[in-house]
Amino acid sequence: MNAAQLPAFTAWLKERLNQPLPGSLAHEEMKAVPVGEKFTINHSENPKPGGVLILLYPNNGELYIPLILRSSYNGAHSGQISFPGGKSDLNELPESTALREAREEIGVNPEAIELIGKLSPHYVVPSNFLVQPVIAVSESKPNFLPDAREVVTVIEFKISSILSSGSIRSGIIKAGNYTLNAPFFNSEAGKVWGATAMMLNEFRLLLNEWK
Repeated sequence: MNAAQLPAFTAWLKERLNQPLPGSLAHEEMKAVPVGEKFTINHSENPKPGGVLILLYPNNGELYIPLILRSSYNGAHSGQISFPGGKSDLNELPESTALREAREEIGVNPEAIELIGKLSPHYVVPSNFLVQPVIAVSESKPNFLPDAREVVTVIEFKISSILSSGSIRSGIIKAGNYTLNAPFFNSEAGKVWGATAMMLNEFRLLLNEWK
């Protein structure tokens, strides 16, 4: 897929997102499996709602999505690659969360992009989040301004790099006290795995439907 195809793909995607989605199938394909000791995470509270933004934009004839390399902190997703996004405020819609977080984390102007629709919600076990991926389109490359406290760098992730099934690899990943055998996509800043890879894989399946 190239940048010239973005208007046609956007029109198709608006319709496709109103139909049944391959959420569980796509998520299962990228599921990480513990090596040795299994997860013993038990949450006593209801999942926290959150939203992430999958933003398509053209650059030099190609289509991209911005990912972020998160800063190191005392939390479940320290130093990981993810979509811009985060926890919803009280009574905040996931679309509003995704736009707000993208503005705060990487400087995306919400008024300069068009919301297209939503992928399947995804429950993230380690952090007890129910995340809603929101898809949007920009007619040009945004002027990314990463927040120095939360974001190490913005990763311009080329969509064409994930279209084939061969783009999915697998390997051993360390996450906190756990060792995982995890499917992943490669990026210039490292491996895209876990919840982000699961949501990205659902988007990949839709891309291949259209292609």
